Amino acid sequence: MAANGNPTVRRRRLGAELRRLRLARGLTSTQVAEHLLISQPKISHLENGRRAIKPRDVRDLCALYHVTDPQVIDSLMQMAREADRQGWWVACGEVPYGVYIGLETAAAAVRSYEPLVIPGLLQTPAYAAAVIAETIPQATPEQIAVRREVRLRRQSRAHHPARPFQLSVVLDESALRRVVGSPQITREQLEFLNRIGAQPHITVQVLPHSTGAHPGVSGQFSILDFPDAPGAGTVYLERFTSDLYLEKRSEVRHFSTMFDHLQAQALHPERTRHFITRAAEELPAAGSLPGRP
Repeated sequence: MAANGNPTVRRRRLGAELRRLRLARGLTSTQVAEHLLISQPKISHLENGRRAIKPRDVRDLCALYHVTDPQVIDSLMQMAREADRQGWWVACGEVPYGVYIGLETAAAAVRSYEPLVIPGLLQTPAYAAAVIAETIPQATPEQIAVRREVRLRRQSRAHHPARPFQLSVVLDESALRRVVGSPQITREQLEFLNRIGAQPHITVQVLPHSTGAHPGVSGQFSILDFPDAPGAGTVYLERFTSDLYLEKRSEVRHFSTMFDHLQAQALHPERTRHFITRAAEELPAAGSLPGRP
């Protein structure tokens, strides 16, 4: 993926430059928001690349930051025009987590803890369709198909043969034991998980139930690290009706520490592969579950 082809990358670069100019003037984001009569969270979203910024807003910010060089102003305004372009996922229709997809596409590494199901970046097509259908009962067949295709297209970034990002996943044993779709679909998913987890840029570890309580008991989370912001990042917390993004360095450090502890408590990747193989072998036979094919 060319970096300049992703609107989220362009927004992050523009936001970083605007943050640099603000700090050079010794202004807080609250002071800027009060001056422009907008909310402080909007300034944070603009600087973190999570929201598009209009060229006229760039012009106003440049005036506030005492930027007078016309070439600099024109360059920043052009970046704003380019950053306002839409990502590929917009053409797919209603995708509720479009902000996350943009961030994921721009990330250099993703660290994810998943307690309930196999994460989307590692799902087979059949497993993905079953997860979507079973977790969103009101979804139409067309909506299921669209969401599945978006999920599979996201995987092309994680599995790109030349430019993959680093993907580290810790799974609770429950994610392996839960039958999704059917025993056969789940078995094929676990076999695929072992194959894909053998790639050098992907690390999969399992937390067995015998581990007991651990830092991930509060639920799923992902940490995205970006090449243009070493030491910073974004924590993504997925919710049913709305998602939460945490970007304060203290918050990212907190979740990074949690993930380090989860990895330390989880099985080594090689032992994980053996564990997944046994879990696949222990799945019930087709037709042995009530209401399952």
